Amino acid sequence: MAAGMTEREDDEDVLDISEQTNRPLDDALHQQRVQAWHPILDPVWVIVALFYLGVILVPTGYKIHSLQDDVVELRRTYDDYDPDEGTVLSCPIGDNFNANKTCNLDFYAPKDMEPPILVYYELTNFHQNHRAYVQSRDDFELNGEGSDASQKKKCDPLRVLGDMTLSPCGLIANTFFNDIFKLVGGVDANGFDLEMSEEGIAWQSDIDYMFNQPKGFRYEECPESTDCSDENNTCCDGDEWSCGKKGTPWVDPKDGKCYRYYYPNEDTTQYLYETYEDIINPIEGVTNEHFIVWMRVALQPSFRKLYGWIDQPIKKGTKLSFAITANYVVTRFRGSKSIIITTNSIFGGRNIYFGPIFYVVGYFCLIAGTFFAVKHIFRPRKLADPAYLHFKTD
Repeated sequence: MAAGMTEREDDEDVLDISEQTNRPLDDALHQQRVQAWHPILDPVWVIVALFYLGVILVPTGYKIHSLQDDVVELRRTYDDYDPDEGTVLSCPIGDNFNANKTCNLDFYAPKDMEPPILVYYELTNFHQNHRAYVQSRDDFELNGEGSDASQKKKCDPLRVLGDMTLSPCGLIANTFFNDIFKLVGGVDANGFDLEMSEEGIAWQSDIDYMFNQPKGFRYEECPESTDCSDENNTCCDGDEWSCGKKGTPWVDPKDGKCYRYYYPNEDTTQYLYETYEDIINPIEGVTNEHFIVWMRVALQPSFRKLYGWIDQPIKKGTKLSFAITANYVVTRFRGSKSIIITTNSIFGGRNIYFGPIFYVVGYFCLIAGTFFAVKHIFRPRKLADPAYLHFKTD
């Protein structure tokens, strides 16, 4: 007992039970008296468990392997910093940023492909997982809210460009993948032209809760009397609309309607639609799904991100033609970029190692179980046999 401490002070009941607020309840759960099963792993238990695992894992592995064989994956690397010898790249642009180089890539379906058929782009040696890169963003700004100077400082070194403030700021937003893929040729199993949808590719939670246009942004459809095809129309006249500085309203390519819009602080801020005007329109801004997909950073330096999907069946031998507008430079980070067209299974995309891992472990369990069973039959060992105990004699 510590010096100077009386027996009463050392007693756990020095306080009344009602005053002992941190005292655990006197039940089996809080006092760690819950009954538990403690199996004794004798040889028979181990042998039976190994055989059970083997019987389960081997057929499961072959089933997964057969499902993976049904997945069709077509890949084409169209630009590479260091291509293999003899490789002819389809659309190299070297160090020419925003080259707008257009190339056509053709794919042939090796077997029937069932929807959804997913279209990805893949980058290699691009470290989106670098700590400085991951932190270089302003989530308040992306959500349309104002942010203080300490939050914006996270965006360094891409917070301003000359005299203009970047919105959104940061390395992630301003290294956005800006190659453009267009499906320009191919028919489905029913003879209809193939169409690639670029909607529904981002997480719905990201769309709903993480990305919004800046406060003060507004837009509206131009008056019915406006001729959207006339470059001299008056829809954007006046200083109250940002499109007045651009000269013309934005025309929706789907329905041909035109819209005027307003962004706050337009004279001192470069918005996303101005940085990537070929991909992001002024009405969408940061809510563009391609941008949202890019902003969810990848774990590995080689990664793929969803660009679009085809909801039509494709027959074996069908030709799919893609027009690619190449803008994104990969030589600076010594990487490559590819387009991937793939189906999927219940386990996701194609993975040649997933099934073999199961049946290889299953075969190991069967072999180990057989070995221990033979040993136990011919040279059994009695459980807790004291003959195997060794005592120190000194």
